[in-house]
Amino acid sequence: MQAKFITIEGLEGAGKSNAQQVVSQVLQHHQIPFIHTREPGGTPIAEALRTLWKEGIGGEHTTDKAELLMLYAARTQLVESVIQPALESGKWVIGDRHDMSTLAYQGGGRGLDPDLIHTLRQAVLGDFAPDFTLYLDIPPEVGLARAKGRGALDRIEQQHIDFFHRTRTAYLQLVEASPNAVLINADQPIKQVSAEIQQAVENYLKFAIA
Repeated sequence: MQAKFITIEGLEGAGKSNAQQVVSQVLQHHQIPFIHTREPGGTPIAEALRTLWKEGIGGEHTTDKAELLMLYAARTQLVESVIQPALESGKWVIGDRHDMSTLAYQGGGRGLDPDLIHTLRQAVLGDFAPDFTLYLDIPPEVGLARAKGRGALDRIEQQHIDFFHRTRTAYLQLVEASPNAVLINADQPIKQVSAEIQQAVENYLKFAIA
């Protein structure tokens, strides 16, 4: 059985950590070995880029294009150093975010040129892509309220609410266009959300391990 790359996407406060736990439990039940990753991050270099991306430095404004380049630098480091070796060794990978985040946040939220993003993506990732994506959909106001409950908001979480509405719209368009993505309504009690995630992963496994 070929190892698979499963990603979890969604706005701030959508419940990605809970989703990771549910996916992990399903894979454990089926005795499938796996690892966790997060983006940006997951390697020492990528984690340093994550800190720079989230916090900035010296009060300097991070331009939208610089932000995009940092994300792809961190992503290619993670893919080549961790994700691809894990898949080649037979371990599945559960990723907290991947390229769909950039298409939604930097493409939809920031409004960056989609041709620029596509060119960068092809240059650093080529045909590499997740096998299955869970998108946790939630109204931005609800998600940000949850995020505030966790503590101080970072640079991205402090964006204007319109930024998150544009990002959500982009996510919805991307999920609708992807045959490998499933939308989960994350604006429900956590028990119901978890049950829907579990069922979605079980359905995918019927196809993946057939």
